[in-house]
Amino acid sequence: MTRAALFAALAFATSHSVVAQNYPARPLRIIVPQSAGGSTDLVARPLARKLADALGQSVVVDNRPGAGSVIGTDLVAKAAPDGYTLLAVAASVTMSPSLYKLPFDPVRDLAGISQLTSLPNILVAHPSLPVNSVAEFIAYAKARPDQLNFGSSGIATGTHLSMELLMYMTGIRLTHVPYKGGSLNVNALIAGETQVNFSTISTALPHVKTGRLRALAVSTAKRSTAAPDVPTLAESGVRNYDYSSWIGLLAPARTPAAVISRLNAEAVKAIHSPDMKSILAVEASEAVGTTPAEFDSIVKIEVARWMKVVKAAGIKGE
Repeated sequence: MTRAALFAALAFATSHSVVAQNYPARPLRIIVPQSAGGSTDLVARPLARKLADALGQSVVVDNRPGAGSVIGTDLVAKAAPDGYTLLAVAASVTMSPSLYKLPFDPVRDLAGISQLTSLPNILVAHPSLPVNSVAEFIAYAKARPDQLNFGSSGIATGTHLSMELLMYMTGIRLTHVPYKGGSLNVNALIAGETQVNFSTISTALPHVKTGRLRALAVSTAKRSTAAPDVPTLAESGVRNYDYSSWIGLLAPARTPAAVISRLNAEAVKAIHSPDMKSILAVEASEAVGTTPAEFDSIVKIEVARWMKVVKAAGIKGE
């Protein structure tokens, strides 16, 4: 290393150390790349209030919807890495690189603070489908390639790609019928237009309880507290299947590690508070709270996984 490069590196490290020691010295902003009132926004706002109390600075939620969350996410990816501009975003940020040409790379340009929540999908079938387990469903579908319809809440949504992941991992072939939203997707299944789908637990579970739908499995590695009697896909024989519609908190890449650590500690504490857990329970979502390194690993693994699944299925973003 040349003397000039050494001095530059020392200056960079010193400036980051000063930033971390004085952090936070002014208000923070959490960018939500979706409209106000959406699922990410409903987590970000109470989180912002708790972070403000803990950090002694105001924390403003700034909704920047558009282009499938790309506009707001790009704003954070290009922001100064000083811990004052943060991103609250859904798991779709790991799907977008496989579907669109993006002005940022979520692995390269964003630094994880913590995965905040986990929302399982639930695999449900119409009662007329003569299956009572995942193993029976897979056997039935394999004997009838392309003959069963599955619904989703839209092309390249979580309910679509979670089924594509199941097909990728098991070799079954189903016909995709996209609907404009989760409620329409579930209503179509109840009406028998489709035979099976993945839905959010909060949308499907009431219909499971009345017998209009049959629950086969949840998509996460662990059972859901909202449906503890429903097995996971991994338990049911689809080894290593794990899909979660999560919400996470990130910062621009190269944000000082001490700042990331401080934000992580306060965010994890906030998401596990009783009032935040009550808010999440309404949507059958659960508090998580990972380390920054764990969350970075999740983002990296999921980006790579969806690249494989989307390519194999030939899916094109709308």
